[in-house]
Amino acid sequence: MNSSTNNTNNPDTDNPASNIQLSSTSRSTIKKNVKKASFDPQALNQIIDESLIAHMAIIEESGPIVIPMLAWRVEDKVYIHGANNSRLLRNLKKGVQTCLTFTLFDGWVLARSAFHHSAHYRSAVVFGAFDVVDDNQEKDRLLNHFVEQIAPGRTDEARLSNQKELNATMLLAMPLTEASVKISNVDVSDDLADMNLPTWAGYLPYRTVVGPLKATDDLNPEIETPDYSQAYGEGWCREA
Repeated sequence: MNSSTNNTNNPDTDNPASNIQLSSTSRSTIKKNVKKASFDPQALNQIIDESLIAHMAIIEESGPIVIPMLAWRVEDKVYIHGANNSRLLRNLKKGVQTCLTFTLFDGWVLARSAFHHSAHYRSAVVFGAFDVVDDNQEKDRLLNHFVEQIAPGRTDEARLSNQKELNATMLLAMPLTEASVKISNVDVSDDLADMNLPTWAGYLPYRTVVGPLKATDDLNPEIETPDYSQAYGEGWCREA
């Protein structure tokens, strides 16, 4: 957000996280529906990059709590941010252990029996502790990276963060060194006795559609609408 570090037009989000250990520790090993486990680090990258929201679990004095947070990945770390006075972030900056979950819902599997209905999904669980990013220049670079991930070229268009704003923002980083991934994309699985039922069976896909852009009411009408479609591929909708 600061103009001195605006070098984010080519984000390195897609670089593989080479240090990731998928399902290799006692708490990350998948024990149920093991056939749905994925051990490909790139699958973890894709789930985090597409999710945008992480659900984060911590233990407080009053008991466990799960909070949704915006999250993004740069190389082999995942980042969250917020105000310096955030109770959650102040807790996490102490280095307490936590876990983040990322989930993408891809559709319903409609079977011939109610019992065998299921879902297609991609999910990831990341374990670890957060470190604080203190250096304002590095903080600025990473926050700009997130903006570029959402809207490529945006950091060339918007006013970038000043030192006061950076000082008021806490940025936390967690290394992707312990994680598990589960992917469910199987076809309908019906009992043999149900195969001749006069019931339609198949898959009901879900997809996220992005756009088109909607201008704020007080926008100067002379300002042209930018094009961020390249960040969303086939998910971009050009018509309302």
